[in-house]
This record gives sequence, C-alpha cells and structure tokens, in this order.
Amino acid sequence: MAVRDEGDAPADRRVRVLGRPVDTYPDPAPEARRGSVRRITVVGEEVLSRPCQEVTAFGSPGLAALIDDMFVTMYVADGAGLAANQVDVDWRLFVYDCPDDQGVRHVGHIVNPVLDQPDPGSRRLVDDSEGCLSVPGASMTLPRTDRATVRGFDKDGNPLIIEGTGYFARCLQHESDHLVGHTYLDRLSKRDRKDALRQMEERSEDVFARRALKAAQPR
Repeated sequence: MAVRDEGDAPADRRVRVLGRPVDTYPDPAPEARRGSVRRITVVGEEVLSRPCQEVTAFGSPGLAALIDDMFVTMYVADGAGLAANQVDVDWRLFVYDCPDDQGVRHVGHIVNPVLDQPDPGSRRLVDDSEGCLSVPGASMTLPRTDRATVRGFDKDGNPLIIEGTGYFARCLQHESDHLVGHTYLDRLSKRDRKDALRQMEERSEDVFARRALKAAQPR
C-alpha cells in the first residue's frame, strides 16, 4: 500500500511494534538495514492474482531474510505496507509501517494473517484515497471499514493479533486482499479501474525512476 501524503500525517509519534506499545523505535525499522531491495511486481503479473500459500517455515533464516528484504523494498517505494506476492513470493505474509488517524505509528509483520469480518451492524465505511505499490502512480478513492483486526503469527510462530483504526485499518485490509489474490483495483468500478490504469500508464516511469534513485542511496 502506498504511503499517505505527509501533509495528512499526525505529528504525534507513539509507536506500536507487532501490536505492542514501545517507548521508542528507529525510523526506518532495523529490518531495512539488513535487507536487500527486491523488484516489486506490477498488476497483471500472475502472482498477484492467485491466493498465496500458507507459511510453514517458522523460525527459518529464509523467512527472516524475506521480511528484511520486504521492509527495505517497502521503504524504497515509499510504502506503508507490502505483501510477499508483491516481491514475487506467494507466501501469506505482509509487512507494514503505517500511522493510524490518532497519530500512532504501527510497525511489524504478520504471517498467515486472517482478517476478521466485522459485524455489519458495527462497521462504518470511510471513503479515502488509496494507492498500491503494484499499481505505480495511481490513486483512487475507495470505501473501507474504519476498524480492522488480523490474526496470525510472527516469524517465529508466536500468535499475533493486530488491530487498526483509520488509515492503518485500511492498510490491514489492503494487504490482506493481496494475500487472497486481489488488488484494490478489483474493488473499483469498471470506470474507476480504467482511470487507475490510465494514471499508472502516465506516471509509472517517473515512479520507477524515483525508486531506482532511492535504492541507490546508502542506508
């Protein structure tokens, strides 16, 4: 998921890591200093349109390295969230570094997440702008629920429950969609989807150039 414009970001920098509050946390997250930048898949590639596989290799060096690579790739692309199939790995996993609307920064990863379905009577839909790192340069308004909860595991197999409100709730829903083979384009009308693809065609070259420049900078 693409990062929100800085003008909308709250000044308060309270932080929750893997759902737990911490006093301080570096920006960017430490994983990014260990990782290597990977290519981000683009809408139309088959890996983005099929459900991802359950992760079984908890505690493995390969899983830890993938998470590190996903963090640095997300930052280079100015993202707030990134799913594994966006780096061409069809595992049920995503990483995030995203603020909510109360000024709390949420950082972490979640493996084999399941998105709770809210009670229809308690949910509230909010229209907000949404972009995707796999649809470079495009941004469209899309309704999402104002609260979201995902249940899964950390990289060592410990249970996690991650709750979000506001923009972070949108991020959790966006990344969960990726893991079942959907992009946010699939939630748009035909007209809006065509508009998003037109934006991507017009702007993707500049987006790729910015990513390449940022990837070349020392970390």
